[in-house]
Amino acid sequence: MRRLEVDGSLAELADNASVVTINDVAAAAGVSIRTASRVLNASPNVNSKTRARVQKVIRDLSYVPNLRARALASKRSFMLGLVHDDPNAEIADQMQRGIFGECAKQGYELLVHPCDYKSPTIVDNVMTFVRRAQVDGLIIIAPVSENALLAKALGTNGTPVVGVASAALDHFGLMIVSREREAGALIADHFVELGHKDIGFISGPRALRAATERRQGFVSALGLHNLRMRHEHDLEGDWSFESGVSCARKLLGGRKRPTAVFASNDRMAAGVLKVAAELKIRVPKGLSVVGFDDSYFAQVLTPALTTINRPIAQIGERAAQWLLSDKASMASAGGESLLKYFDLKLTIRESTAPAPRSARP
Repeated sequence: MRRLEVDGSLAELADNASVVTINDVAAAAGVSIRTASRVLNASPNVNSKTRARVQKVIRDLSYVPNLRARALASKRSFMLGLVHDDPNAEIADQMQRGIFGECAKQGYELLVHPCDYKSPTIVDNVMTFVRRAQVDGLIIIAPVSENALLAKALGTNGTPVVGVASAALDHFGLMIVSREREAGALIADHFVELGHKDIGFISGPRALRAATERRQGFVSALGLHNLRMRHEHDLEGDWSFESGVSCARKLLGGRKRPTAVFASNDRMAAGVLKVAAELKIRVPKGLSVVGFDDSYFAQVLTPALTTINRPIAQIGERAAQWLLSDKASMASAGGESLLKYFDLKLTIRESTAPAPRSARP
């Protein structure tokens, strides 16, 4: 037998025991099994001294709760679901990291369900996932979160949901919004402060709320400065690097090219930098470029990219906190509604500079 001493209590565990159980934890901590279980489930009905003692035993014994046993006892699955259709792997990765960090604190697992938001069967697809996985709650990010029929089906099913989008949506009781319209305005103001008058823009697919929010904020702010983009300088991409390249060739290949370009994500902005290099247009001396998202490669591009920082991991963390609190069950029952806004920041790096002298009034 091997012996473990914890605060004066002795727990004897057989050397050949392959799994440490909740009984072992309770015995070593000198508490009842119910108390040990309450600590594991983050119940507030345990005093701080006892909680600390049980948590120390859990660490010392390297105890890992049996997820299936916990689920059967509590009628929960101890799993959250993330539903998305974001082609940008980094955005999805940051969201997962934020959610998983909170899940790990509370003994939950995260299941990720990619889907096609354009599919006519998306509602059935997601509802099948919910039934099979029996998740305790869902986090749905744009553009899937914009589907009102899906939100209605989840509400009918009683599934706690946090919707994440670029604008407040009426069909979710728990909503997290990143202020992307205001971020678009920040970029317009930055260009104007640098003296740019002839400005180009590459949007994402305009059928998507995020693309229209960024564009409307940008265009409206230019209007406040009595500026309007030329029609041929207002283009639509599809969030991809390739569409950034294609649009940049249209913007920069003509005689009346803009002195500044806002590409509404970093991938498309990288496409603009590539075309500028091909055409021997110096950035930022001859052309200023701004992206959106502050992706990992924004800092390693040459020049480093000025962009909007969107705190994706923090948004995921907050969404998980809501789902793992009483707020989720209250909202799914038609009670409390919560709306959280995240302000976005302009990170200025090396890709923007004052307009060329020849372009200034």
